[in-house]
Parts: sequence; C-alpha cells; structure tokens
Amino acid sequence: MDDVRILMMQLAAKGYSCSQIIIQLALDARGEANPSLIRAMAGPAYGCGAGHATCGALTGGACLLALYAAKGSDTETESERFACMLEELSDWFHQQVGSQYGGIVCETITGEDGPAAARQRCGAIVADIFTKAMEILVANGFDPYAAD
Repeated sequence: MDDVRILMMQLAAKGYSCSQIIIQLALDARGEANPSLIRAMAGPAYGCGAGHATCGALTGGACLLALYAAKGSDTETESERFACMLEELSDWFHQQVGSQYGGIVCETITGEDGPAAARQRCGAIVADIFTKAMEILVANGFDPYAAD
C-alpha cells in the first residue's frame, strides 16, 4: 500500500469525507494548512450531502486542479490550461468510474449502501482521482509540491 492510500485511510478514520481528503492531501503536498478550506470541502461530499449530485471525489479533484490553476486574487489570472485540465479529469472519470457504475452521481456509485460504501468502494476512487489530478497538474507544467 502506498503512502497516499495510508494517509487517506488515516484521514477517513478521523471522519474526513472524500472531497476533504483530496484537498488535505494536496495541502500536505504543498506543506500548507487551511482548516477553513478543508471545512468548506465538506460541501461536495456524498453528492452535496444527499447523494443526488456528482461524486464528491470528482468535484474534490476539480477543486484540487483549481487550487493550482484558477484565479485566486485580483492580481492573478486563471491558467489558460485550466479548462482543458478540468475536461481531462472529467472525461477520465466518466470512462473509469462512470462506465463501471453506470454514472457519476454519488448514489449511483455507492448504491443502496450510500455513505457506508465509502470505506470499500470509494476509497479506491478517491485515491485514483487524487493520483490522476496530480498527473494532470504535472503534465500541464504545475509543481503539485510547490506552495503559492
């Protein structure tokens, strides 16, 4: 088991959700802490709380890309690659997860078990989306281990 999966399991055991885990791993890679951001990332979890929306791992992965490539202040500009990066992540997720579970809505992926499925089914999805998002960052010239 690799270090990312071990850290994910530790965060999950502490009660963090899929989208929170993805951003916490990114912040850890950057050597940063941001409890407010981690708290905010609970919003996309479990399909925005009721399971009826897009998988929180995918939205968390999109937020990870945005952490590096989106506009964050008046003096910044969004990366010209940002939209393509989001599209690549989304297309990959549709192919890898959506095709396997019949869609990308959280309750479609978790099935009748709902959030209880997270430990078994969603752990691998979270690890895979984090890895894919980090690969996309590197392929587009971003250093995922560098802070702003």
